[in-house]
Amino acid sequence: MGESLGHTAIPFDAVLIAGPTASGKSASALALAEAVGGVVVNADSMQVYREIRILSARPSDADMARVPHLLYGHVGASERYSVGRYQTDAIAALAEARAQHRLPIFTGGTGLYFAALTEGLADIPTVPGSVRKETRDKLDALGVSGLHAELAARDPLTSAQLRPTDTQRVLRAYEVFEATGRPLASWQQEAGTPVLAGLRLARFVLEVPRHELRERIEARFRAMLATGACAEAAALSGLDPTLPAAKILGLRELRALDQGLMSEVDVVSAAVTATRQFAKRQMTWFRHRMAEWTWINAGAERNNMSVMRHFLS
Repeated sequence: MGESLGHTAIPFDAVLIAGPTASGKSASALALAEAVGGVVVNADSMQVYREIRILSARPSDADMARVPHLLYGHVGASERYSVGRYQTDAIAALAEARAQHRLPIFTGGTGLYFAALTEGLADIPTVPGSVRKETRDKLDALGVSGLHAELAARDPLTSAQLRPTDTQRVLRAYEVFEATGRPLASWQQEAGTPVLAGLRLARFVLEVPRHELRERIEARFRAMLATGACAEAAALSGLDPTLPAAKILGLRELRALDQGLMSEVDVVSAAVTATRQFAKRQMTWFRHRMAEWTWINAGAERNNMSVMRHFLS
């Protein structure tokens, strides 16, 4: 794309920065975008939701004013946003970045979004509304563990890959099997064309030492509490629990705090533990699917920029 870093042309068409929650991805992407005249494109499944700014750690208005940001807060929390819709939105974002003659910098922690960008998605048929309703009724009747057990009896291939407590993914796998007669895992093996197919890509994964990441997670959650996280959670009180947005980390604990069921000390401890466990799952994905990417010890933003500048020059 002819972008430059200092006085050096960048031999890449797009940059991807992945990493676990609280690893400093947004700050690194912003700094890089300012250095190269880039545009930051979201690749985080929770930062797409308009009503979830604080709990998703979405970039601030001030940061978003420094360089263009795309695909942040453009979806309502009551919508069933999917990786398929993300793929369509990412295609449009790529076109917009090119029209502005800016280097697109995709950043986030959602592995499936990066898969859509670099590996492609299966063309799974749309599930009819009647099937969706029947599946949700079954979920209400059986609970997520019961639905997972039924899925295991009918689709052991996919169920073996899912946690029995993962409501959203169990629901999705069950309704796809019900609608198509094929395991979701089977569909997923038939990848389509990646969003960034044919482009020269610089791919980075930020890694933070475990003890430091936990400290960052706790500091960030305490900052969320101090800047309105409780009010944001309260505003989501009527959200359908099967919606993707209902999985935002910290929401369950903050609801318990609001209802007087947990103390603030216990809420912080529980939310930090859940977030740390989520970060561990993210890192497992990255190690399995992104082993060939350039890994950076993200102990400091300056180090991130130093490594990326060296790689991109």
